Order: sequence, then C-alpha cells, then structure tokens
Amino acid sequence: MRARRMAVACTVLTLIAVLLSGCTRDVRGRAVSIYDDPFKVAGLPTTSGPNGPRAGVPDSTLTAANSDGGAIDKLVLNALEDIQTYWQAEYPRDFDGAFKPVDKFLSWSAKAPRAQAMQFCEESTYRLVNAAFCSLDGSIGWDRSVLLPTVQETFGKMAVVMVLAHEYGHAIQTMANIVSRKTATLVKEQQADCFAGAFIRNVAEGKSKHFTINTSDGLNAVLAATVAIRDDNPSDPGSVHGSAFERVTAVQIGFTDGGKGCKGIDTKEIDRRRGNLPQSFGNDTTNGQSDVDRTNLDELSKAMADIMPIKKEPKYTFDGAKLNCSNGKDTEPVTYCPSSNTIGTDLPALHDRGVADSDGQDALPVKVTGDFTAYVVYISRYALAVQQSAGQALKGAKTGLRAACLAGVITGKLADPNRSKANGNISLSPGDLDEAVSGLLTDGLAASDTDGRTVPSGFSRVDAFRAGVLGNQNTCTSRYS
Repeated sequence: MRARRMAVACTVLTLIAVLLSGCTRDVRGRAVSIYDDPFKVAGLPTTSGPNGPRAGVPDSTLTAANSDGGAIDKLVLNALEDIQTYWQAEYPRDFDGAFKPVDKFLSWSAKAPRAQAMQFCEESTYRLVNAAFCSLDGSIGWDRSVLLPTVQETFGKMAVVMVLAHEYGHAIQTMANIVSRKTATLVKEQQADCFAGAFIRNVAEGKSKHFTINTSDGLNAVLAATVAIRDDNPSDPGSVHGSAFERVTAVQIGFTDGGKGCKGIDTKEIDRRRGNLPQSFGNDTTNGQSDVDRTNLDELSKAMADIMPIKKEPKYTFDGAKLNCSNGKDTEPVTYCPSSNTIGTDLPALHDRGVADSDGQDALPVKVTGDFTAYVVYISRYALAVQQSAGQALKGAKTGLRAACLAGVITGKLADPNRSKANGNISLSPGDLDEAVSGLLTDGLAASDTDGRTVPSGFSRVDAFRAGVLGNQNTCTSRYS
C-alpha cells in the first residue's frame, strides 16, 4: 500500500514457475448453500488429523526413466498414479474425446555432474531445478534432489503432490485442446493451478489411494506453497504466472467447481477478475511498501469511512490494543470494542506485523509479509464496527468471515483510481493482496470476531476475503448471514 499519487497505479518451468502453479470463481460457487455452514470448506467438513501419504498402501507400479528408486521418486510416482486415476474418471465428464494417460516420466538430479545430465524437453538437466510437463513429447519430468525436497521440507509432502497435479494439469489442457501455442502463458498456468485444485479436492474427499489431506492445516499448507513464490512484480516481462492472490483464486475455482470451472479460465475471465486491481508499481520506488504509522493509519481510517460509511463511526486510539472491553476480548495488535465503539491499536506491534519480508536467501518463504499484512487486520476491525452498525452478531464464525469479506470489499475499493485523495490519501499496490492472503492463511486474525476467534480453514478465510475483493458489501451479507 502506498500514499496515493497521480497515477494509481512448451511448459518447461523454472523453480519459481513450478511453485506458482499451483474457489469459487468471482462470487459464485457450486451453490449458495456451501456458505451456510462456516465450518465447511467449499461444502466439505473442516477436518484435522491425517495429512500426507497413507500408511500401508503399496507403492505405485509406475516407473520413471533415470530414477534412483528413492523416497522422492516413490512419492512422485504414487502421486502420478492417483492423479491419473482421478482424471481417468473425470476427464470424460468434463471434456470430449478419450483420456490418454501420460506414459513418459523422467527423474533427474540437479546436483549431478554435467557428464550425467539427461535431456528433458530438448534441455539439459544439468543444474535444472525444475518440474514440468513437456508438450513436445507428452512427458513429465522432475528434479528429485533440490526442488522437490525443498518443497517437501518447507510445506510438506502434499505440496509435492500439488506440484505434480499442476504439471498434470498442463497435460489435461493439452489433451483437451483448450489451449494452443497462441494461448497466453498466464492462462495456461492458472488453468493448471485450477486442475490441481480439482484433484486436491478429490484427495480431501478421501478418494485418493495413496494420500489424504485434512481441510485445515493440511490444505492451508498447500495454499501457502502457492503463495510462497509468485509474480511479485507484475511489471517484470518475466511475470507471466500471476500474483499469489490470482494463483490461490485459480486453485479455489478447481477445488470448488472442478474441471468444468477450469475450462472457463481464459484471458477475458482473468481480466475481469483483475478489474481495477493494480498491475504495476509505476514510478513507486518503494514497491508499494509504506510505514505502518499514525499518519498512514489516519489516512486509511478516512478511506474506510468514505468507502463503507456507517452512522456512528468508531473512535480510534493508538496507545494500545488492551481496551478491557466489557463485551469483547483484546485482539492485539488491534482491538475493536463494541460497547465503547472504539478501535484500539498497539502501534509498535502493528508496525512490526507490517514489516516486509526481506530475507532474500529464503527461496520459499513460509509467509509473505508487508505493510498490508498489518493494514488488513486494521481494516477488519473496522469491519466489525460496520457489522455492529448493521445490527449483526459480533461473535461466531460467520462474524469473522463477514469481517474478512468486508475487509476485502474495502481493500478492493482502495484500488479505485477515481477515489478522491481528500477521502484518504492511500491506495492499493501490487502485492498487497498477496500479503493479506498470506496473513489469512497464517493466523486468520483478519477473519476473527470480537473475541479473536476464527475458523480453522485458511481456505475459507481466504475465500471470504476474495469474495469481498471481487464483490461488494451485499456479497458478504448474502454469503454469511
């Protein structure tokens, strides 16, 4: 976020592109009823417990050329078998023609000396840290020594499965002839993210032979892997995969609507989703980062009141978030107290929450942070004041999801280039949505009620925020009433 200025601003992938591969599209889902129970995840129950490979299940009989027979290759081949089994059944329902399983797999080590390098998709595997579908020969290949072990170590084994589900998604789109050489890479990548989301739902439904995933921390980790590496500068010509917000959206489309929903992703659909959302930093040398201080919070408060006015605006204090509220709990670093209609902020703590992640050595950050990691929490506490003004309940799971949704509405409106600077000299920047999504996955404070309670599913928290960004205040009311 920044102070407003005149201008508001073959699938062989690199490591970044792989991890970017990877809801409800727009504000729609399978049916409105999937939002009736806030403890469900796109219609599935919120579960905890097992997450990863099932115990006692024989390994796949699939084989890969140049395999070392190690744990990573076994994990990958088990994933590929289950992915193929899923598409064997689903493909005829979603596409014309017959499903033809991928039958060429190649494993390599990016650590191997040049003399041991293989050829994959007309490229040497020497130091190739990658996983990919090759449209030239219809094969799938992966690096077993650097890429996939790093993914596993950081986000767990199901994140590795997600990578392979994405690569198989490229095989599906090619097989179904829904892409061509002229299709934008952005469209191909988000379709593949979506197909991966469709398969992950199959796992969550308990239908996968080798794997299981719970819909709380298990699904959260898979989404976090999608967020971790993303196009963080849309102005870069090499940024052709989309922001984390867009990647997660594509995964959620697949998880909620299945393969049929993925077919609807094209350039027009992506442009419609983007709307007024910023796609360039322009001349902003800060890359959209600002100090989370009293001045910027005052401007944000003006903007919130302008975008979503209520009859009785809350009072603001900046000397702490411990309000000793009679009908709410402290939710540091920002607390909303209904009885006094006050938003109290621990300014140093909120500032620390909004410090950008500058650890360039961390190739796969578990959390993407920046000023909007802090601002979205501040906005969500105002969203509780909005709910109080509307006479809505201030405690419970739907309250928290409404807060996230309303925060999304306000966030989206901050991108409006026609908003007057007099009504809050602050605007949305590229990367802000990614920071918000990462925070919602990590602790969910921006999707909590006046007692700081939130639903355990990061998927649901992000989905609520996303619905607000792409929708309006009525969206939030109808979804979470």
